Amino acid sequence: MEIETVTDTTVPNHDETEIESTEFEKNQKRYQDLISTFPHVKGWRFKDPFIRYGGHWWIQTILEGSLYAQEFFQARPSDFFICSYLKTGTTWPKSLTFLIANRSRFDDSTNPLLKLDSLKEKGNTLFSTHMPYNSLPDSVVKSGCKMVYIWRDPKDTFISLWLFFQKKRSDSGPLDSLEECFDMFCKGFSGYGPYLDHKAHQENPDNILFLKYETLSADPLPHVKRLAEFMGYGFTDEEEKNGVVEKIVNLCSFETLKNLEVNKSDKEREDHPSPFTKSAYFRKGKTGDWVNYLTPDMAARIDGIMEEKFKGTGLLEYGK
Repeated sequence: MEIETVTDTTVPNHDETEIESTEFEKNQKRYQDLISTFPHVKGWRFKDPFIRYGGHWWIQTILEGSLYAQEFFQARPSDFFICSYLKTGTTWPKSLTFLIANRSRFDDSTNPLLKLDSLKEKGNTLFSTHMPYNSLPDSVVKSGCKMVYIWRDPKDTFISLWLFFQKKRSDSGPLDSLEECFDMFCKGFSGYGPYLDHKAHQENPDNILFLKYETLSADPLPHVKRLAEFMGYGFTDEEEKNGVVEKIVNLCSFETLKNLEVNKSDKEREDHPSPFTKSAYFRKGKTGDWVNYLTPDMAARIDGIMEEKFKGTGLLEYGK
């Protein structure tokens, strides 16, 4: 499903009675029939078109899950959402929020983050999604629940996304060239909606926290403290003195997560079917790697689009 729990990505709803995956299957044909009436254009793969819905372009499987989430997901005021575009560093805030909220529950020998890729808990309140803000279920916005949105330089995002899709097991034909996919990306043709329009509204700063991947990478400690305060799990003076914040930062670092046995495997994820192996979710985690792939003209093109759309928002200052 398109809304995932941070600790269990199989359940798109958390009512007293869980809606199992069979409930999605019961509605899937209805969604497929509806989607067949939407505009379709060529995607990054020949047999995997983009589909127009809600002002965005989607791929079929993601749109089916999103329609299901919009219809059935019921958010609570106590829920917390990690919102992001694909390949903007989502695993990092997911890990941070889980450890921040559960730091008193587990030690190194029992911490599921270090051993598992799913933890089924009925009362979970941490969720993540790649859905655009204006496509989220109404209950998410109306509930007043908090969300953190992670933002990354779109040049690095595109490169990470294109290389990620190279690893996808697919019967839809080969991935288009970097140049072809880049052109579509700049024009807004991307499977989770246009990245350059893919940001949460800044109308409610009390409920939405923006984090920039580049600033989090450069100096994670103050931003992790800020995230904990925003979540309502601020660190005590004693915890800071005892190095709890530093420990969480280290446990959630890219190198630590990448080198966990659970993430090094070429096996499929255990929590839900995926066309990617576990190791595909971790590449370099570096900022500025786009210089090894994009020409100066390509970089200037996307920077120009960014300047036009986001001047004055602070999102253009990647390293600050």
